[in-house]
Amino acid sequence: MKNIKIVIIILSLFLTLSACKPIKNVDDKGEEIEEHFIEVEKIEKIHNMEISDWLNDETVVISKENNSVDKMELLELSEYYPRSLYLYNINTKESKLLKEERNLFLGGATFSEDKNHLLYYEYALGDPAYYVMNIDTLDSFGVRGDNIGGAISARWDGNQVIGVTYSNKIYEASSTGEIIIIEDINEEGLYIARKVNDNIYYNTYIDENLIMINQDTKESIDLNIKHVYDLIPSPDGNKMLVLQNNGTKSTMIICDTDGSNQKTIAEGEEIEGVSWSPDNQMVAYNLQSTVNNTTVNDLYIYDVLAAESTQLETDIQNVVSSSWSPTGDKLVYVEWDGEQYTSSVVYLKLPLKK
Repeated sequence: MKNIKIVIIILSLFLTLSACKPIKNVDDKGEEIEEHFIEVEKIEKIHNMEISDWLNDETVVISKENNSVDKMELLELSEYYPRSLYLYNINTKESKLLKEERNLFLGGATFSEDKNHLLYYEYALGDPAYYVMNIDTLDSFGVRGDNIGGAISARWDGNQVIGVTYSNKIYEASSTGEIIIIEDINEEGLYIARKVNDNIYYNTYIDENLIMINQDTKESIDLNIKHVYDLIPSPDGNKMLVLQNNGTKSTMIICDTDGSNQKTIAEGEEIEGVSWSPDNQMVAYNLQSTVNNTTVNDLYIYDVLAAESTQLETDIQNVVSSSWSPTGDKLVYVEWDGEQYTSSVVYLKLPLKK
């Protein structure tokens, strides 16, 4: 019987790329309410492709080299083809061209909340330029104008785009092209700009403390969260993830939108590829740390209710992003090796909800 058990354990290590770990759910008092499993059924790796978001449970938007057009004209990039945007079916493996431009790389595409528009960037050398595309007509407009100049950053806030201008202002753009200034920050080096419910959050390169502005009262509050390099609100707007780096250590905390009830999720040298599941219950992230003088680079899922993390995959490369399918049973993470992107689709067997 003992030998049979050993054989079963050995065989299980060779069953695809899968993992299974028990997670305990707890209530607000810390008492266990159920025990369940998050299981990875399989992981499909797709090379030379950046999957950046989901249109539906089987269709994603991707960026990949487009060899139907000439290679880049710039000498520094002349060995590469332009990168174009496509819709890609993860089941049939078929792709449909959305947008191509000669001598430009297109990438970072994400859908608006209603899935009717796509935010993406174009670049060759230097800073990217941001665009919004209508999915039905495939028409695009640039996120720029006389009142904002150019945009340093751009992210969806529901069906609106929010970001930072080169003139240290926070702008908001509608999906039809109207762009307004919603905050004029009289500080140099504006870095983060996020909107959660009625609050605007920002910080600067010079002062990395996170500041919250109530749009109704215009009151500014220092949340006393230092060294912030990213802020990711939950889909329902009730929680937010705050990523910090003090130069030697990265930390990810989860807290309420007023900065209260802070809980540390992860600590290490680098934390990247962070994303919320659609039901607000799970957080995917890539953690790089040093254990016994060895660099460890792993992918995790944090269970918000259980306040525990499950390791999904080990020994991965630089993760630049992750995104969840609309039903939350699939997760994509994207690695960049300095030359090419590799996208991995993680198929999850989630516990039944009571």
